[in-house]
Amino acid sequence: MDLEAIEQIKRLKHRYFRTLDLKMWDEFGDCLAEDVTARYGTQAMGEPLHFDSRAAVVDYMSSNLGNGVVTTHIASHPEIDVDGDTASGSWAFEDTVIVPDFKVMVRGSGYYTDRYRRDPDGRWRTAEIGYRRIYEAVTSLDDTPSFKLIANRWDPDLDH
Repeated sequence: MDLEAIEQIKRLKHRYFRTLDLKMWDEFGDCLAEDVTARYGTQAMGEPLHFDSRAAVVDYMSSNLGNGVVTTHIASHPEIDVDGDTASGSWAFEDTVIVPDFKVMVRGSGYYTDRYRRDPDGRWRTAEIGYRRIYEAVTSLDDTPSFKLIANRWDPDLDH
């Protein structure tokens, strides 16, 4: 068992979510292989999302998850198998997406199934990424009168 590679892949997945949530788009993109295949099983956008390059994933995420959207992703239960310079992994995840301008919150969970490869520069990157939802729920914040966003990194009036 290649424990060093497993640890590097764990860090890669956590970096992927951290840079996504913090909107660090260059660093987020560096988590992905140039020719990544991405299949995101969300229904909140009306249909599953499919991309076939790093540039397409980063463009979509940066355009649709900008400063008007708050996201948090948590990954756990990694099961990673390494075979030389390739690996596969499964991750449980939970996510929360708050869109104050549309007064909506999306919550969900599911399992990622990823494939990784060690690129010529020696760094592990995600070559295939996708998930299937266990659930995804949308709540209108108008239906939750007590909901009040009191801190928001992306809103200068609420950033503490």
